Amino acid sequence: MNIGIDMMGGDFAPQEAVKGLLLHLDANRSTVNIFCIGDEIIIKSLFEERNISSPYLHLVHASEVIGYHEHPTKAFKEKPNSSITIGFHLLSTGKIDAFISAGNTGAMLVGSMFSIKVIDGVQRPVVSAILPKMNGGEGVLLDAGLNADCKPEYLSQFAILGSLYSQCIYNITSPTVGLVNIGEEEGKGNIVAQATYPLLKENDHINFIGNIEGRDFFNDKADVIVCDGFTGNVILKMAESVYDIMVAKNLQDDKYFNRFHYENYGGSPVLGVNKPVVIGHGISSAKAFKNMIAIAIKMVETDLCGKIKESFRPVE
Repeated sequence: MNIGIDMMGGDFAPQEAVKGLLLHLDANRSTVNIFCIGDEIIIKSLFEERNISSPYLHLVHASEVIGYHEHPTKAFKEKPNSSITIGFHLLSTGKIDAFISAGNTGAMLVGSMFSIKVIDGVQRPVVSAILPKMNGGEGVLLDAGLNADCKPEYLSQFAILGSLYSQCIYNITSPTVGLVNIGEEEGKGNIVAQATYPLLKENDHINFIGNIEGRDFFNDKADVIVCDGFTGNVILKMAESVYDIMVAKNLQDDKYFNRFHYENYGGSPVLGVNKPVVIGHGISSAKAFKNMIAIAIKMVETDLCGKIKESFRPVE
């Protein structure tokens, strides 16, 4: 297995990316090859500084970096030697099996859409996020921000994508699916929610349990939480703020509330594209990079993208 990592992406890169690699190597005895994409001189120096040496680490030189404030499409085209562009080239040509980066999110999405492309049958790829449950499990929230405006058909597909992700990554055999709404009754909500409900009800690929409300996000009512990207991003940012509140009140050592820290989940996978892509938070720490690598490995091991392709294959 070959995993590519953008060593130059993130506010604290490449130092935190290097530390994340060290955490990965210390915690794993696997034979996963990690292709470290970035400025070879800088990366090699940091490796020597921390005595990092492994036959499973491979340096790939990238002389350019796509900055956070650059136009994603323009930068992706005009910087062929950037770490993100090279990463997607390696992914699209089969040199690596998955690619992760905490760099320019827009450029990562451009690469996902136009380099490895959307799986046939998927109308819109989606970004997922994790909400920690009180019972110790994880709820998969999608969309977490990619599609601000959605059609009912998109939300129905999100439910399939989230269910497959929950099965493959969290080993939930038949994940329950809930539609975010302002009430539990079938007729509740805006026009999109009302039109989505019957589609989810008739969707044979999922285990739909009906509408869920804001008070249900962190309990065990639904394993997969479906909504448009505008709503999902608000929910995600609200959940992330819980950890900040706990830190301000010196309660971050609480076992449950500590799980709200973004670094525990590494990054957000782009679901619905042909190969595994994981986008990390711009402020990713070493632990976040380690967990991004872990997500990418599991996506490859479980053939998540292959299972998605099979689910969206037209019935002959």
